[in-house]
Amino acid sequence: MYCLETQSGIETFANLGIGAQAVCNERERRRLPVLSRSVKRKLRMLIITIKQGKEKGLLSGDPLIYLSAVEKVDGKPQERNRPGATAIVQSSARQFLARAAYNAKSQIAARVWTLREDEPVDHAMIKRRVQAGVLRRADALRSADPQELIQLVDGEKDGLPGLLVHSYGSIAGYLICQFNAGGVDLWKVPVVQALLNATGRRNVYERCDPLLRRGEGLSVTPRALAGDEPPQRLMVREGSHLVPMDIRTGFTYPR
Repeated sequence: MYCLETQSGIETFANLGIGAQAVCNERERRRLPVLSRSVKRKLRMLIITIKQGKEKGLLSGDPLIYLSAVEKVDGKPQERNRPGATAIVQSSARQFLARAAYNAKSQIAARVWTLREDEPVDHAMIKRRVQAGVLRRADALRSADPQELIQLVDGEKDGLPGLLVHSYGSIAGYLICQFNAGGVDLWKVPVVQALLNATGRRNVYERCDPLLRRGEGLSVTPRALAGDEPPQRLMVREGSHLVPMDIRTGFTYPR
């Protein structure tokens, strides 16, 4: 659970379905800690400063920070130009708001990872969230028809903005991943490691949506990330029907 305690209780960060919490009023925002220069230097992270008044969306539950809300970004040029680099988000009064994945090449300038100042964005955090997403849908996975595509990770709802994962088949089947944002793309290795451990599957394939990935400044390289690539044509259950599909792309063949 992610939370910020206030005098009025614990406020919900609505858009994250994993129990993230947020401070949602002006008085409580003023109580947030101010980042010292020494802390910033120690962390060696990008610093995103939000325009005055533009932090309201973040504090009311929106995990997406748009370019129009950003006053400035401080940090090394190589970090600013790296899609998905971890950044500290602060208010115009230099108060901590969040940690987020920054992408200068996207209209969505940053996607929030956490509102907790004491929660690092690292391999352990990514793996915890992947495992939690899979566990949340474990019953659906166990009871599903092996020919169904079952969603195991659902982006912002699981605290992993831009990541979609579906499972097809039994233990010898396939996990189909889409890394639709710079942040999750940068953490691809721990994501795949966590999926393999949490599901017992051996085959992980990356599906690429060209429009979304190019909009994030990411390469379009569909490929097997672990094990084998799925066959070009499989039968997939949609409701009461079986349809021929290339699960690598989502293309449904005419019947």
